[in-house]
Amino acid sequence: MSKTAIAQLKRPKPPSKLKHYLTAGFIVLILWGSAVNTDSTLGELIDGLPNMMDLLRDMFPPKWSYLDNIAGAMLETIRMALVGTTIGALLAVPVALLCAGNIAASRWLYHPARLLLNLIRTLPDLLLAAIFVSIFGLGPLPGIFALVIFSMGLIAKLTYESLETIDPGPLEALTSVGANRAQWIVYGVIPQIQAHFMSYVLYTFEINVRAAAILGLVGAGGIGHYYEVTLGFLEYDKTCTIIIFTLAIVLMIDYASTKLREKLL
Repeated sequence: MSKTAIAQLKRPKPPSKLKHYLTAGFIVLILWGSAVNTDSTLGELIDGLPNMMDLLRDMFPPKWSYLDNIAGAMLETIRMALVGTTIGALLAVPVALLCAGNIAASRWLYHPARLLLNLIRTLPDLLLAAIFVSIFGLGPLPGIFALVIFSMGLIAKLTYESLETIDPGPLEALTSVGANRAQWIVYGVIPQIQAHFMSYVLYTFEINVRAAAILGLVGAGGIGHYYEVTLGFLEYDKTCTIIIFTLAIVLMIDYASTKLREKLL
């Protein structure tokens, strides 16, 4: 056999692209089916573009004098997010410990805990706020309760997944010297997870500031109340002011939390 024939036999064949074609076709089919079943068409989007432009013209220029009316509500929104995130983070710690399979060794503990956590995470924050408004009435308190539950679900989910990836070596060393369960967690688990936990808390705080901004739509206080009022009276220039103000606050919080996460990690 010639060297050329041997080289051709040893040369690997390129992988088949059939899988990529099938995946792309499947995605296109899903998108097409979703668009048909939701009556979403490109023609409707094109027909609605003039209305979008009319709305944008009504929003600009923003009414900057309206900032005096919404500054207090924005501070209330930030306070709601801060309190809700803090309490939710504290409640998330025991929940995450119960959900982690390497911490709660019995499946009779972590399977029910995960089921409860998934149930909590299923409820959207607006629905939670509406439920608490019906219980406690209008104001920031229902919004805080809604953010507490939302924060607990999100932080506990992220934390227990990180707990299951920690190094088991320190835990085995503590067990070998007779450490009890509390010492096992304090000296073996917390040092490995605390930086990630604080990062999750900061990330949740960012989300809660955005979420708290719209909880007022169901009467849960904060800047969302002004969204409802200005949109209801078709005062789109004031709505634009609220949007820009909220965006500026969110960007500042995002920048500060990013710097804090860099120092923690």
